[in-house]
Amino acid sequence: FCIATMKCVILVAGLDQRLEDEVKADTTGKYEHLCGVPKALLPTADKATLLDNWWDAIRWAQTRNQFSGVYLVTNAEKFKHYERWATATGFPRENVINDGTTGSTGGIGSLADLWLALSSRNMLDSDVMVVSGDMLFNPKRFDIMGVCSFFNAHKDGDVACYYEMGDQEKSSNRGIVRVDPSTKRITEFVEKPEASDSRLASIVFYIFRKETLPVLKDFLDKHEEADQRHFGNFFEHFVPKSPVYGMKLPDHFDLIGSVGLDEYEAILHREPSQPKSGISDNGRMLCRTYARVGVLGNPSDGFNGKTISLSIKNFWAEVSIEESDKIVLIRHPLNDPTTFGSLADLHSVSVHEQYMGGLRLMQATCKKFHEYCSGQGIAIARKNFTLRYDTNIPRQVGLAGSSAIVTSTMKCLMSFFSVSDTDIPKNKQPNFVLSVEQGELGINAGLQDRVIQVYGGLVYMDFDKTVMDRDGCGIYEPLPTTELPQFWLSYLADPSDSGKAHNDVRKRFDTGDEEVREGMRGFANITDRGKAALAAQDIGVLADLMDENFALRRKLYTDAALGKANLQMAAIAAKHKAAAKFSGSGGAVVGLCRDPAQLPPLRDEMRAKGFVFVKLIPNRDNE
Repeated sequence: FCIATMKCVILVAGLDQRLEDEVKADTTGKYEHLCGVPKALLPTADKATLLDNWWDAIRWAQTRNQFSGVYLVTNAEKFKHYERWATATGFPRENVINDGTTGSTGGIGSLADLWLALSSRNMLDSDVMVVSGDMLFNPKRFDIMGVCSFFNAHKDGDVACYYEMGDQEKSSNRGIVRVDPSTKRITEFVEKPEASDSRLASIVFYIFRKETLPVLKDFLDKHEEADQRHFGNFFEHFVPKSPVYGMKLPDHFDLIGSVGLDEYEAILHREPSQPKSGISDNGRMLCRTYARVGVLGNPSDGFNGKTISLSIKNFWAEVSIEESDKIVLIRHPLNDPTTFGSLADLHSVSVHEQYMGGLRLMQATCKKFHEYCSGQGIAIARKNFTLRYDTNIPRQVGLAGSSAIVTSTMKCLMSFFSVSDTDIPKNKQPNFVLSVEQGELGINAGLQDRVIQVYGGLVYMDFDKTVMDRDGCGIYEPLPTTELPQFWLSYLADPSDSGKAHNDVRKRFDTGDEEVREGMRGFANITDRGKAALAAQDIGVLADLMDENFALRRKLYTDAALGKANLQMAAIAAKHKAAAKFSGSGGAVVGLCRDPAQLPPLRDEMRAKGFVFVKLIPNRDNE
């Protein structure tokens, strides 16, 4: 159990009169009930006040031991209003602080208001969150605990929250920031520029380390004019000198402080942003990810090699998400069995399918998604959901069935929480999927499957170590699929012999074995020549390269590791003068007939030997 030490200060001491003056001047009577009401106590679309929403979010965090005290700073003109509000809502009345200002005296500046709270209530030995209470936000789309978690992960600096401005918003009304995408450190803070190519707007929502508090006082001592004693002025001065990390918020935060009546009405009735695409009539969002075949180069993706992979529409995994009161993960009745006809039935299912249902994949993806967003400074909404999945990808035959479920779950979560490709760049999404499978679940895997399932289509991938170390990802180049030859797939109906024998290729590679390293360079060379053959539509050369790929894999991994059934499928293909190679880790081969007339007899023999045979349908959705 951890004792809370962070304090929270809500600032509502602004003296801008524009909205109040327009309410008083209105002759329709429509706004008579708002006369004299402080901006933070104005109603939102759901009738709660702006301050009510903040207090609900902060109080919820308090119940989770986040804050040891909450304070509110107001001006002398509205002090009595906030005292009454505190009494009605359970806010500590004694923690409402009067800064003594009125419209006649003018304000002392938001930074000075914060210092008043810190110094008068002995908070100088605590980390402090500060927010502006007259900001309108959607409480269903915001989790204050995520901001606290981000701060705790970046204790060498302070935190400033920001959001991406809408098309109609002006940079001259906001503090504009630039954020390093890898470190999340704010590299530039400009207070209300007339123009900026950055659309990232800071708001009065900060967490200061206790070590930074004396710097606030020093800034105030050097800037005595009230119009220089605001957070934007401070951060312009502070950001170049000390680490400040930026956390992106999921939605609009509209400042009511300086708007007029028309703008208040427009803000009040603005439709909340919705997740992009995929929402059905019943409120579910569906994300589908297709299986893949490695055309060339695999398995060198795990060894800094090169590959070409194809997304195929024959097989898919889909995940649906919908909002619900609690987080619920629905098991699949076939793939996550909990009821069996007998002990022998349970044994048979366990032997053939092991313990590899999709439920654990969804759960692990949710866990890693939360960790990723917290670590990367992406605030996600405080709302719950139900996830369910379905798949027709054959299991244990190397068609990337597990990663398809993880990828679909990731896509659902991103859409549901409005996390964009800017927040998780497309070329880094495969890394996230791999972190779920490899890091969380211990599944031995490489990046190839995750790249093709994120990008779709046909993709050339270069996993050069220098590039990977520098960029954290490989070079991924989509290739055209319009003139592809007819690939086919043959796989084991019963994948019990899909090459389970131990092999030491990984160990040999890591210890510098030159035969293995030269082999991986050979796979990369095959891939480059295959890319050229695809561009030239040279089916003969492409088929020869697929055979060469298989031969090199057989040499490095040995027949024992490849498995008898896999070798039998390759032998049948060779008998019909067709090229064949492993589509993935084992259990299936992808092939290409040099002559289309070879396809029917090849298909018939594969089926006669008990293998499943299908012609592949490329996924061209990304073109």
